[in-house]
Amino acid sequence: MSGPSIEKGVQFIKEQIDAPIASFFSSCVHCGLCAEACLFYTETSDPKQTPINKVEPMRRIWEQEYTLLGKVKSALGISKQVDRETFIEWEELVYDGCSLCGRCSLVCPVGNDITGMIRKLREGFAAAGYAPEGLIGASERAVEIGSPMGIKLPAVKAQIRHLEADTGLTAPLDLIGAEYMVLLSSMEIINFPEYLEGIARIMRQAGKSWTISSKAFEATNSGIQIGVSDIARVLVKRVVDAAEELQVKTVISPECGHAYTAIRWEGPNLIGRPYNFEVKHILEVLDELSSAGLIRTEGMEKAKLTYHDPCQIARRGGIVEQPRRLLNKVASNFVEMSESGVMNWCCSGGGGVSANERADEIKLTAFKRKKAQLDELEIDVLVTACANCRLTLEEGLEENDMDIPVIGLTEMIAEHLVEDGVRDSDSVGKRESGDERD
Repeated sequence: MSGPSIEKGVQFIKEQIDAPIASFFSSCVHCGLCAEACLFYTETSDPKQTPINKVEPMRRIWEQEYTLLGKVKSALGISKQVDRETFIEWEELVYDGCSLCGRCSLVCPVGNDITGMIRKLREGFAAAGYAPEGLIGASERAVEIGSPMGIKLPAVKAQIRHLEADTGLTAPLDLIGAEYMVLLSSMEIINFPEYLEGIARIMRQAGKSWTISSKAFEATNSGIQIGVSDIARVLVKRVVDAAEELQVKTVISPECGHAYTAIRWEGPNLIGRPYNFEVKHILEVLDELSSAGLIRTEGMEKAKLTYHDPCQIARRGGIVEQPRRLLNKVASNFVEMSESGVMNWCCSGGGGVSANERADEIKLTAFKRKKAQLDELEIDVLVTACANCRLTLEEGLEENDMDIPVIGLTEMIAEHLVEDGVRDSDSVGKRESGDERD
């Protein structure tokens, strides 16, 4: 990324101001509903953390460039300019205090997509050279190496070898004509290798052909998080090129929210054309396979558990009923959080926040909202379907001395597959928590 350039940043922000954004600034009634929907505001009580305040630099540019009053004020020298001090002051608000969860957009009474505006505002901040070092580094590694965490193909091959040696399962690499091409997130490769094992078990039982691309195994899109469309485009095209080269029918997005947003929703616009393959989240695929009778489960988790809806998957992706249908097949004591589904509260680590070490303090403060939800339920196990959520939840639980294991839903389904031999119906709960349950 280039060095600081205020002029370039302002120009980028100006270019992002389209008709919907102009309409937002004209229609906003300052009702405060977006503030009450933002966990960074509710948990800090800091007025600066309100979503409407976070887009203030863009509002100033809109007023000065596109309104008569703003032009007059600029001519008289009485309007606040977007200058170096503005970028310095708002950088932490734009990156540290927003997980791009979309909850503020959902509750806006006039339908303004505030989250989308913050995402576009990040374009200007990144162009100006004002972005967290962690996100800059992740973006550079994603483009140059292929993974934001610096993971290279040998690490993926090593995980595949371990899988095959330990389980006898296979994870095909670069199989032409497979039905599915499976993407992985860096966190799944490094922190949660059981996800890949779960995929292998599920595909084996379903009798489906699948593969991993050696050229595009990484799903995480750092360009979306930092706010650089050019980077996002490169990373999406890498996946598209690999899928087309392997001639697959469907690309499976892993348990990662922003990866799903990037490849499913933003991808076609970024590369300027539709795909010749489908994109589905792993939960959609599992639900389809289960409904078709291609995967069969046995045994029920007796532990009291709940499900954390990843924001991008539920709120922006609409995948709400699928995980619940899956859970009800394997869990007899599933309970809902007080606010769930499309109204879920973020884990506090999305939108690049978890990759930004500077944001650790506010992230843990914002986690208090999720803590309150979990305290109310008194659960034994927490299930989710996003590796970033899972890691953030584990960090927040540890920080608050809460002994609650966090399990990926794909992993749980794989644990309950009907296989030869007798299965202990409570294996997940025992393995993760050490409890013996009836």
